[in-house]
Amino acid sequence: MGNSTSQADPLREATFTPTFGFPDRQERKSFVTAEQMQEAVIPLACRDYCAHEYIRLLRCRRENFPNYWACNEEKHAWQKCGFDDEVLRMKEFEREKRLRMRQQRIEVTRSAA
Repeated sequence: MGNSTSQADPLREATFTPTFGFPDRQERKSFVTAEQMQEAVIPLACRDYCAHEYIRLLRCRRENFPNYWACNEEKHAWQKCGFDDEVLRMKEFEREKRLRMRQQRIEVTRSAA
């Protein structure tokens, strides 16, 4: 597989800054605050980057009760946001792993020289 020191740990913060190699890259920020999530009584499992879509879904369900099928657009928007967030986090994990491997290669060539 690979060296265990080159493996990125998903439970720790990233070793490299998100802008490393991408000077114009913008930081991802949540659209809702923790206070807004608490006011909307969002479950802890749903308090993530896509909380704004979940709030829209809850509002639609409340307004269209008992016709939840009327909120399909909001539900799909929330699911798509979650999928896109998952893909981005996987890409960031892979990026971290590759940057660690690159750093190890550089250290090996420096020590050999």
